[in-house]
Amino acid sequence: MTKLNGKVALITGAAQGLGAVYAKAMAAEGARVVVSDVVDCQPVADAITAAGGEAIAQICDVTDNDALTQSVVGAEAAFGPIEILVNNAGLFVALRRQPFEDIDEDEWDRVMRVNVRGTFQATKAVVPSMRRAGRGKVINISSGTVLAGVPFFLHYVTSKGAVMAMTRSLSRELGGDNICVNSIAAGLTESEGLQDHPDYEQAREMNRNMRAFQRDMLPDDLVGTVLFLASPDSDFLTGQMINVDGGRSNY
Repeated sequence: MTKLNGKVALITGAAQGLGAVYAKAMAAEGARVVVSDVVDCQPVADAITAAGGEAIAQICDVTDNDALTQSVVGAEAAFGPIEILVNNAGLFVALRRQPFEDIDEDEWDRVMRVNVRGTFQATKAVVPSMRRAGRGKVINISSGTVLAGVPFFLHYVTSKGAVMAMTRSLSRELGGDNICVNSIAAGLTESEGLQDHPDYEQAREMNRNMRAFQRDMLPDDLVGTVLFLASPDSDFLTGQMINVDGGRSNY
């Protein structure tokens, strides 16, 4: 399948976990992929090229405008204007369940800086490239915790609610540029980073029991939606939130 043939895609937070899965899936569909993260993501790019795809790796902090500018310049030099941005970078695995009174302001600000401001900054950096391409797809990764009102992660849930709001507002601003902006409310997904989280087993059992499909949610369960939103199949879809959680939240 080559629905993304020749399109340039930048995926943030792609050194491992879901971001790496998205990058490999897009490359398999023919996209020329920019793998971006604050840590070394060269192994993911190497795996893509070894499988016959095209990819480059970039170390980039989504809260650093200079790094983002260099990332876009490097992507365009290697492949041309960026048409797809997956705002996947975010803080979650490092967070622990705790009452909101116990969340200090530094941790609150750190979550907002990466999850909200990072999404804003990465989009702001990439949109001029999309305008040069004449089209674009911005895919923001939000969370089903917003729909369920999950307690004891107030900073995380609030940040992902802001991503949903940002998606709707940006879709209005960028429609005239032929840029679609959509978000995915992802359910609790068994990614490699989450498996060792001390709170995971309890959350895993609860989520499995509440789903219409009573099984663990795996990274591949999100791939189809990401590819749909990146492809021409969704060219008339913007400002939307697609809930992918196996029927846990039927909204």
